[in-house]
Amino acid sequence: MSHDCCHGKLHELERIALHKDIRRVLIVVLLLNALMFVVEFGAGLIAQSASLMADSIDMLGDAAVYGLSLFALNRSLRWRAGSALIKGGFILFLGLGVLAEIAAKIAWGVPPASSIMLLVGSMALVANLSCVALLWPYRAHDVNLSSTFACSRNDVMANIGVLVAAWLVSITASPWPDILVAIAIAALFVRSSIKVIGEAWPQYRIAGLRTAA
Repeated sequence: MSHDCCHGKLHELERIALHKDIRRVLIVVLLLNALMFVVEFGAGLIAQSASLMADSIDMLGDAAVYGLSLFALNRSLRWRAGSALIKGGFILFLGLGVLAEIAAKIAWGVPPASSIMLLVGSMALVANLSCVALLWPYRAHDVNLSSTFACSRNDVMANIGVLVAAWLVSITASPWPDILVAIAIAALFVRSSIKVIGEAWPQYRIAGLRTAA
């Protein structure tokens, strides 16, 4: 009996410690994304880069995503699944916002400043690789953290796209590499949102049925 009691307390302490570690990681990646949103958004305006603007919006979205993850961390499965659903909807909203930015960029037709894109895109890539490394141990913890990890992984792909666009713009002096990468980022948003919603909805529905029962 004493052994079972101690084992139960040990398991609970391990669970609490794990949540503290997760909370600390989420706070760090939230601050990184909020900072890089400010940097990238300003740089996107100066450089007139649709892909940098799209990536900055992604950073802002991720900061909100990590905030939701923190809010849902110690709550029920229904809360965590509901948080993932909100994140999926928010990612979809951002994708539509990027498409609007792309339309404006096509109308302007001005090549962006590739040197600014390379510098700030590299900074964003380092920041997002750091986020992926921090979140990696917890990527399969639950649907909430799984969706959070997916956001950071998508960011790395978007950052690489921005750097490729900057290199192509410097070679061609054309706005189209920037526009095409921004379109790819928007498509990534939409695909990710569908995946997150598809994974979260069954868990949210099942948790709701259990609560009702």
